[in-house]
Amino acid sequence: MSVKNDIAITPEIIAAHGLKPDEYGRILELVGREPSFTELGIFSAMWNEHCSYKSSKKWLRTLPTEGDCVIQGPGENAGVVDIGDGECVVFKMESHNHPSYIEPYQGAATGVGGILRDVFTMGARPVAAMNALRFGAPDHPRTRHLVSGVVSGVGGYGNAFGVPTVGGEVNFDKSYNGNILVNAFAAGIAKTNALFYSKAEGVGLPVVYLGAKTGRDGVGGATMASAEFDDTIGEKRPTVQVGDPFTEKCLLEACLELMASGAVIAIQDMGAAGLTCSAVEMGAKGDLGIELDLDRVPVRETNMSAYEMMLSESQERMLMILKPELEKEASAIFKKWGLDFAIVGKTTDDLRFRVLQHGKEVANLPIKELGDEAPEYDRPWVKPHEASPVSLAQIKQVDLQEALLKLVGSADQSSRRWVYEQYDTLIQGNSLVRPGADAGVIRVEGNLRKALAFTSDVTPRYCQADPFEGGKQAVAECWRNLCATGAKPLACSDNLNFGNPEKPEIMGQLVYAIKGIGEACKALQFPIVSGNVSLYNETNGEGILPTPTMAGVGLIADWHKMARIDGMKDDDIILLVGRCGSHLGQSTYLRDILGKAEGTPPPVDLAEEKKNGNFVRKLIENNEVAACHDLSDGGLAIALAEMVIKSGRGVKIKLTGKTPAHAELFGEDQARYLIAVNSEKLDQLKQQAKDSGVELTELGTVVGDKLVVQEHIELSAKDLENAYESWFPDFMENK
Repeated sequence: MSVKNDIAITPEIIAAHGLKPDEYGRILELVGREPSFTELGIFSAMWNEHCSYKSSKKWLRTLPTEGDCVIQGPGENAGVVDIGDGECVVFKMESHNHPSYIEPYQGAATGVGGILRDVFTMGARPVAAMNALRFGAPDHPRTRHLVSGVVSGVGGYGNAFGVPTVGGEVNFDKSYNGNILVNAFAAGIAKTNALFYSKAEGVGLPVVYLGAKTGRDGVGGATMASAEFDDTIGEKRPTVQVGDPFTEKCLLEACLELMASGAVIAIQDMGAAGLTCSAVEMGAKGDLGIELDLDRVPVRETNMSAYEMMLSESQERMLMILKPELEKEASAIFKKWGLDFAIVGKTTDDLRFRVLQHGKEVANLPIKELGDEAPEYDRPWVKPHEASPVSLAQIKQVDLQEALLKLVGSADQSSRRWVYEQYDTLIQGNSLVRPGADAGVIRVEGNLRKALAFTSDVTPRYCQADPFEGGKQAVAECWRNLCATGAKPLACSDNLNFGNPEKPEIMGQLVYAIKGIGEACKALQFPIVSGNVSLYNETNGEGILPTPTMAGVGLIADWHKMARIDGMKDDDIILLVGRCGSHLGQSTYLRDILGKAEGTPPPVDLAEEKKNGNFVRKLIENNEVAACHDLSDGGLAIALAEMVIKSGRGVKIKLTGKTPAHAELFGEDQARYLIAVNSEKLDQLKQQAKDSGVELTELGTVVGDKLVVQEHIELSAKDLENAYESWFPDFMENK
């Protein structure tokens, strides 16, 4: 067989495709000849870091992925867990970092679109979205522009599509100046007996193209997302896709209708690397070959080359293996929704990936080696440098009232209302809390009591100081936020954002973060069912803080009993579940008040996390808790301030004096919660805590309209609220 080399393959072209010389050598061995330019593009798309996980596969295999409720773990478009009554929740988190830095609106918008498709490709109707956003320093000249574009893109796509944004994170750090992070999460609900997978089955069956037409947008996007940035970043703008949420909404409805018809054998979202990745993955998983005829692919631009068509990342597209006898019915459904439906190929039994254009074969490659057997590396790594502990005696105590006011009005601790009010948080009518609480919560439609809780968490400065403890803490905080609402944590999705894995110190961060995540997930019985790895998050050699974002899903049996951050009532007793604060290493107090980044992060005692979380959740399930909030950034002081601000009620507390006042107020020790309970239940709760071996401290009472910490702080709820709510609008208005 002869494949025409339309463009000469030079070392420069090989490097431009993100392929190393040894990888190109492996391609020559597999193909037995020099590849065509189109074939080189196909290999580049399938073997890049974004699609193949070649640097992380070895370590991802160590993560716990199974559990009593797990229906589908990693390896599909999204993970699936059982929620009873014949229903399941389908969810995943994925990055769209590089595109969002280059073109913030479309980068973020298509990130949302892509993750929604991952969910409804499985047969689920999307019911909730979240996003974890990380930007550079507030005083960096591009930060405001990027915040504005990304938030507009997330809202523009999600709002138009019609899915509520129920939660998320927004943080700032100079390490993201040249490489922001946009991690998008989506969840949907499906019937457990009506799930759809991407594994192709059957020989000679039609391969069908569904959705929008193919254009030149996003060509090479996955390869771009697998490389560091440099000063030529602006030239990469054409690799960013353009999204259309209205077309995606039609695609959702058409796909769900098509699935109900029984016509679908296998279906795959066209995400990264578009037509190439979707076709190869379906064939490789099913041990089948695929033949495509590009002349049949619906296009919106003329004279597109085979290379452009195979690597286009135009949005709102699907690929499907169809039951041939239902072709007419399937076609009619897509015509009704105004979408393209075209038979573009067939399955074969020869394990080859063939691509035809204008009657000529432009690619003929081994499909398994492209898909399941991409390169896998055991990259060199070094154990991360251990941070030196910092003693309490080295951390000075300042005016604690001023410190609290400064923190609640700071870039990282202030209200995110400016962000989430640009999102539709109530569409579909099932949202039970607005963003800004520990977790977003939605009712399960058609059920009078059941609800789902969602949260995402990570503390990158902890991960920088100690990736192992930081990885554990990301899981623990995610688990805590679910428990704080009364939800039983079911499973999670990980989004591992790191720098260049070819640097042993960065690879060491990844290895140890995964070790910490794995240990925590095992101990808390919180399996990882889906996820994404985003590497090469660097610009001119400067890497981001290691940021392994964890997104968790929990089940609330009766949402009428759920706890809320704003639920405390006058004369309630404020109790601290867990130990008294003492750890100020890597704390926000140290960083934002004293201007230092020192010490080790707070250690995570997983047995204590589990014991305390189970205790709090049982109290909520028994309707014994009026309000609950987990303690994390800023410790006890920030948690108290947030409960006062959200409820509009004051509290009066007295410190225990077990540790210095600044440590007790701002220490970020883990496994802790604040709860507000009716005074009549106090003795009963104390006995339950004693029986469970849980440390419980009575701090004070809900009274008045001020936050009073005897001898240290007296601030009105209004003053706290003004500081809390003003930072973001002032920043965006450049005050």
